[in-house]
Amino acid sequence: MKSLRTPAFFAALLFAVAPLFAAPAAHPDTSSWQSLFATDLADADLKAGSWIWENGTLVARTHDTIWTKKPYANFVLDLEFKVAKESNSGVFLRSGNTKQVLSALEIQVHDSADGALYGEVGSIYNAKAPAKKMAKPTGEWNRFTITCDGSRVSLVFNGEQVYNVDLNDWKEPKKNPDGTANKFPVALKDFSRNGPIGLQGLHGKAQAPVWYRNVRIRELK
Repeated sequence: MKSLRTPAFFAALLFAVAPLFAAPAAHPDTSSWQSLFATDLADADLKAGSWIWENGTLVARTHDTIWTKKPYANFVLDLEFKVAKESNSGVFLRSGNTKQVLSALEIQVHDSADGALYGEVGSIYNAKAPAKKMAKPTGEWNRFTITCDGSRVSLVFNGEQVYNVDLNDWKEPKKNPDGTANKFPVALKDFSRNGPIGLQGLHGKAQAPVWYRNVRIRELK
């Protein structure tokens, strides 16, 4: 009997097990993408006056987070941010409960770092540090391209991919795969895979300003 294991067979098998989407390793062209927030913020869940648009830039006025009303599951989110000295903000992803900070992954936005484990800019808060330092000096614009696709989360930071992780590797509450402790009472593998996206307001003791612009999203199937 002739073997069915032809080159075409192996090619089909490879296609079947390959991921349906490869996370970008560089910043994409987002000119045709949808803005995460409308210019009138009608699609945002926020306290009045907590965030405003100024000349195309989204500016935090209080400590409150601005959330999308719409939940997002699989997507590529691209944005630019600028910080001042001692700024402390972050990008919340697929929140399971917007009233509980630790129910969402947070990509840190800082001038440098805070005192927490994996608290430096670009980190998945308390869970994963970027492979290298990529932040520009305070007052200059930085860029994130964040991909969430199923259990995988990746970040391109100022032109380089600094991690591409599988949340399924975080198997235990309050523990990272490298053995360090984290603050999360739920294992990251069990975090919501569909929920609102948020930008954290003026956080930390200094309440230093933070700015966002060109915040755009492309949903994945």
